Amino acid sequence: MRKKKLHIYYLVIFTFLFVFLTQEVKAKPGVSAHRAILMDQETGRVLYEKDAHTKSRIASITKIMTAILAVESGKMDKTVTVSANAAGTEGSSIYLKPGEKIKLEDLVYGLMLRSGNDSAVAIAENVGGSLEGFVYLMNEKAKEIGMTNTHFENPHGLDDHENHYSTAYDMAILTRYAMKNKTYKKIAGTKSYKSPDPNNKWDRTWRNKNRLLTQLYKYTTGGKTGYTKRAKRTLVTTASKDNENLIAVTLNGPDDWNDHINMFEYGFKNYDYKVAVPKGQLDNIDNEIYKGRTYVKREAVLSLTQEEEEDVRVQYKMLKPNKQWLEGDNVPDVVGKAVIYLDEREVDSLPIYFKGEEKKEEKKWWQFWAYSFQALIGVKDDG
Repeated sequence: MRKKKLHIYYLVIFTFLFVFLTQEVKAKPGVSAHRAILMDQETGRVLYEKDAHTKSRIASITKIMTAILAVESGKMDKTVTVSANAAGTEGSSIYLKPGEKIKLEDLVYGLMLRSGNDSAVAIAENVGGSLEGFVYLMNEKAKEIGMTNTHFENPHGLDDHENHYSTAYDMAILTRYAMKNKTYKKIAGTKSYKSPDPNNKWDRTWRNKNRLLTQLYKYTTGGKTGYTKRAKRTLVTTASKDNENLIAVTLNGPDDWNDHINMFEYGFKNYDYKVAVPKGQLDNIDNEIYKGRTYVKREAVLSLTQEEEEDVRVQYKMLKPNKQWLEGDNVPDVVGKAVIYLDEREVDSLPIYFKGEEKKEEKKWWQFWAYSFQALIGVKDDG
């Protein structure tokens, strides 16, 4: 009898584990790539990862950094002269000619849509002063935005340097940064572009190589393709659905188009944005001095599964209040912070500000008549 109960016990345990593991496997996207990541663009939360922090060759997704530096240079309207060195760059090309004059903006479109290596070198020489100068800018920007496992040696991603690498995670960080720039976002999401051709009567027409954007996945908003013999297929894409914005990166992905679709569908199905702390006045601080007078300048948004919503907790850490603050005297810049926890892990924090009574300056009698006279004759504050 006891033996029979043990068999039933083990059967129940086995069934439970089987169901749990099966659901877990079904929940995760199928990914062929050696390294991959899915990141929420708004919050930076990692929704899925596979060996995402291993340093790897990245091929032409390098050009995301080249593009954002060009955009941020303030020289997009500048006409530049293409050097023989740039025109002679090997690999994918937009077929620039030595001595050709072309706007930097057109070079960036050629870089992102057609992955022009000649365009990358022309951009580097004109934005950085030289290839070496531009590579320095690339690495400085990488440090600035938190790409801790990245080193650039060229502006295009060709296999001509051994010390040129990044990770899936770092490339997601870079893409998240770049997508905050409206000009970059527009270029990365452009399906086709016309650029003047000085050697012909018609314009060049460049169609984006990113097939997710042009054909395969209607929610795609941008990205960059890449391939070299040593790096294999690399791909960065962004997608938006129902106001949710995601970033996918794969390195050495033989079936990368489907990898990205699978990751995006997983993210859109399982995660939603939830406002943990709304922007504006805080109504849940009961202290007599603080009540109705504290506020935050931005909202705290989390990307959560339905099950995780119950695991969110907000703690308000406040300074000891002073009655003088009510009169606007000696109020600190920040009087506290709202700390947001997910499953008891801190995931965000917001500075809390205090709004005291504004002191009204008494206008002198002559100011009153001056303002009244201006109003009478229709003079406005802005002239």
